Amino acid sequence: MLEARHLGKSYRLGEADVVALADVSLAFPRGSITTVVGRSGCGKTTLLRILAGLERPTSGALVRGEAGAGRTGVVFQEARLMPWLDALGNVAFGLRRRLPAALAEERSRAALDMVGLAAFADAMPGQLSGGMAQRVAIARALVTEPDLLLLDEPFAALDAFTRRAMQGELVAIWQAKRPTIVFVTHDVEEAVLLGQHVLELERGRVVGFEPVDLPFPRDPTDAAVNGHRRRILAKLTAPPPHAAGGPAVSSASPADKETAP
Repeated sequence: MLEARHLGKSYRLGEADVVALADVSLAFPRGSITTVVGRSGCGKTTLLRILAGLERPTSGALVRGEAGAGRTGVVFQEARLMPWLDALGNVAFGLRRRLPAALAEERSRAALDMVGLAAFADAMPGQLSGGMAQRVAIARALVTEPDLLLLDEPFAALDAFTRRAMQGELVAIWQAKRPTIVFVTHDVEEAVLLGQHVLELERGRVVGFEPVDLPFPRDPTDAAVNGHRRRILAKLTAPPPHAAGGPAVSSASPADKETAP
């Protein structure tokens, strides 16, 4: 179990306090897929960075049980490949100290094949398109077989056909290995297609946590999928609390502002 207890994160920018997260409490059960959806600047990336240990919360605590005690894989919005290594070298980087070279290469080639890039093992990052580079980053995270997999808009740079294929591959990997997955997306449909639970954030606060009890694979044209999508959209597009005269609260953190498309 990985559990957030009353997490808060704020920043001081000039004379203003910027609230990125406010009193976020929820559990990520071991072996589950939780998708996180909301507008740009709502705190999604900040939450993921706290879960990854890259930022500390201003208040509250993150409790790591068995699901958070093993290996953690992170895929960011940008590929962040090492420019001096080819695609195979980037994928194998995290295995080099743990496995014999031949086994590390075998697993890395299999990971590249899984994301459809077996023929580009020798390509340097500068020779890859943005979508291809992101698929290398996904392979690099998956090859270590993490217990906790954190993904921040990992398919945003992919074309629609590759994106649908990668969604299917991610579900297949989850079904085979059962890591705990937290997947951030701006796409409500994608959140419903992939999540067993959908966490909805608005202005740094939780506005919904919807279970999606549907079998995989899920069809975007299915009436049940569309029903979940409509309910989530209704919550995320409802007038904010300050519209009725209350104070406005900013929730965009520097990390969100940097990485939001």
